[in-house]
Amino acid sequence: MALVALLSAGFYLSLTAVAQQQQPSVPNAPAPQTVQTLPGAQGPIVPGSGENQPGNGPSSSTTGQQPAQQATPAPPPPPPPPNQQPPEEGQGAVTRFVVNVNFVEVPVTVKDSKGRPVPGLTWRDFRVYENNVYEPLRVFSVDPAPLSIAFVIDQTLPSNIMDQVNTSLAAIQGALTPYDEAAVFTYTNGAREWTTFTGGQSSRLPAVLALAQSAGTDPQVPFSEGPFGGCAVIKNGDCVDPNVNYGGSTGNPDFIKIPKEIHTLNDAILQAARELSARPKERRRIIYVVSDGKEYGSKATFKEVKQYLQTNKITVYATLVGDSAHWGEGWVDRFHLPFQMYDNILYKYTAATGGDVESEGHVNGIEKSYAAIAAEARNQYTLGYLSHESIYDGKYRSIDVRVDRPNLVVTAKPGYYPSAQDYR
Repeated sequence: MALVALLSAGFYLSLTAVAQQQQPSVPNAPAPQTVQTLPGAQGPIVPGSGENQPGNGPSSSTTGQQPAQQATPAPPPPPPPPNQQPPEEGQGAVTRFVVNVNFVEVPVTVKDSKGRPVPGLTWRDFRVYENNVYEPLRVFSVDPAPLSIAFVIDQTLPSNIMDQVNTSLAAIQGALTPYDEAAVFTYTNGAREWTTFTGGQSSRLPAVLALAQSAGTDPQVPFSEGPFGGCAVIKNGDCVDPNVNYGGSTGNPDFIKIPKEIHTLNDAILQAARELSARPKERRRIIYVVSDGKEYGSKATFKEVKQYLQTNKITVYATLVGDSAHWGEGWVDRFHLPFQMYDNILYKYTAATGGDVESEGHVNGIEKSYAAIAAEARNQYTLGYLSHESIYDGKYRSIDVRVDRPNLVVTAKPGYYPSAQDYR
């Protein structure tokens, strides 16, 4: 029995030794380290106070040591003398990058031979040339753009035509979306702004359009004599003032004196363009004119207004009414006779800005033209490129947009004037 107990004790001791060899030793805990103070600090820092505030550390009276002398900040360097060149790069100068880029945006409308819009074109189908130099496209978009529309309504129309226009004005708001904004202008002998830009679906717009209605004008009959001849004071059978004599200054009673008509279309478009030029450039700037296109008596010339439109990226659309909307007669009205007023100048504005014009002779057609033109202006192809021309010359630049598909009509602005708004 003693032998068996001795063997059992030896076996237990051997198992204990093997278990101790296999179990890893537990390392000792790290010794505590002294906390090093921050450079320049005189003691522990109290939260919420500076490092050198009173009570922020042991004072010299309790520690018996003199506090370290605080380093006074160095005075700022003196300003450089005038006419001194800035330091070179790498010698403390701050590098500033200035990049002037002339980005040009061109809205394009593409229609087939029947006047229907052509969808589905890609950037590979377009070619843009500026001053006969090919410009690679940097931006291509088919997304609809929000519109800023300035409606210009002619109030010099004959009374029967004016009545049709007044009836159709209620359909303007139906052509706009909540993202659009509109302003209303009218003109007779001078332009008048009825409201600045307001929401396309606001309750203000139809109220202003109702106030902007007019009775129109009636054609005057030419006269040369009689109580309406214009000469009220007669001496020895002649007018005292030869300027109001029968037949004008010629003094010939057989000469018919025709009353002059005033149609300040140029001034009205210019006033609307000034309001549009302040709208964000992300929006599409549109002037929508409802008129017969007659122009006489404006202070601004067509050339001046056209340059302003081309500089501020404004497109003119129009609905022709009255005599200019008639087939055949509307084409003849485009020809200007010397010393006579312009019978139709709207087509020149639309051609110079890349817009479009529709001729309508009844209320239903006028109402449909509002929606058609607004949809056309909103859903255009948008092309963008970087001009190779200098951004400082300010000269006119021609634009030629081509589509590599047959039997298509491409409408875009023929050119523009660069401005400081184009610089990025």
